[in-house]
Amino acid sequence: METPLLDRHRSAGARLIEFAGYDMPVQYEGIRAEHVAVRTRAGVFDVSHMGEVETRGPQALDLLQRTLSNDVAAIAVGAAQYSVLCREDGGVLDDLFTYRLGEDRFLTVTNAANHERDLAWIAGHAAGMDVEVLDRRDELAMLAVQGPRARGIVGGLTEGDLPARFRTAQLRVAGADALVCGTGYTGEDGVELLVAAQDAGRVWDAVVGAGVTPAGLGARDTLRLEACYHLYGNDLMESRGPIEAGLSWCCKEATGFIGAEAVAAVRAAGPAERLVPFVVDDGGIARQGNAIAGGGVVTSGTQSPCLGVGIGMAYVPGDRAHPGERLEIDLRGRVRRGTIVTKPIYPAEG
Repeated sequence: METPLLDRHRSAGARLIEFAGYDMPVQYEGIRAEHVAVRTRAGVFDVSHMGEVETRGPQALDLLQRTLSNDVAAIAVGAAQYSVLCREDGGVLDDLFTYRLGEDRFLTVTNAANHERDLAWIAGHAAGMDVEVLDRRDELAMLAVQGPRARGIVGGLTEGDLPARFRTAQLRVAGADALVCGTGYTGEDGVELLVAAQDAGRVWDAVVGAGVTPAGLGARDTLRLEACYHLYGNDLMESRGPIEAGLSWCCKEATGFIGAEAVAAVRAAGPAERLVPFVVDDGGIARQGNAIAGGGVVTSGTQSPCLGVGIGMAYVPGDRAHPGERLEIDLRGRVRRGTIVTKPIYPAEG
């Protein structure tokens, strides 16, 4: 599969990889250069491989309140909310952003690899309800413009004021209708632009033409890890719940969402393990699957372009999940020392 921007990536000389069934750019100039561009100026990512599920109708709120972990009723029209999708046993099926477009109309963004499953899960729980569940992935493209200068640049291409953080607005961007969202996955400020697939090229060209650096999945991963944002399949999974992953804040068990009882039980008892961020103290780069002495496993790891050291996240026993705790990480037969730190590993300015 391909996004509407694949020809732009090829023309720019991007190195393409298969990701979640799509041909996606992993890098253009290079991961470090693109990472630094986002941290210091602005970068644009094609995230059109992500999925979108629209729910609308009199019982749209009831459906999402049942399937999503957060309090969907608390989302104002024109606002955004993060949540997770859980099984009955509390295992995480995906993490999601939901935008409230109207009183009875919502748009939920899914992770690319989980889209079909998420869509079927939500639709399956809509049986007998007065609600429509619509797959919008093929109709929409999504661009993420991120960095300290991102808002200023996008604002110069937009008719109207950009929305605040975790808010949305229907605006014209580079002559195209867009849902502009004050969200992102880099730890920097910026916006995400949802546009019709046929308008993606002109919006991309306008953003890049205004001086924004194209960035690929490689920089997206290093940026999100410096910010300690979860990646489904690495840090989130069906075999673990949101409390273990440090996402208790987006779980409102009183709403009765699917898995609420299991999540409440873990919250009350305290999780046996917790997801923690760490830095490698004596060289080396930890990778997913590396074992930690005394129990634990690395879920994500990379070399931090901003700090110049190995960083990562790992599940460790709950009684060791404290900042300052020392770790011994098995890097393919070589033991390296690490230290648990506070989130984020690299704080963005402002």
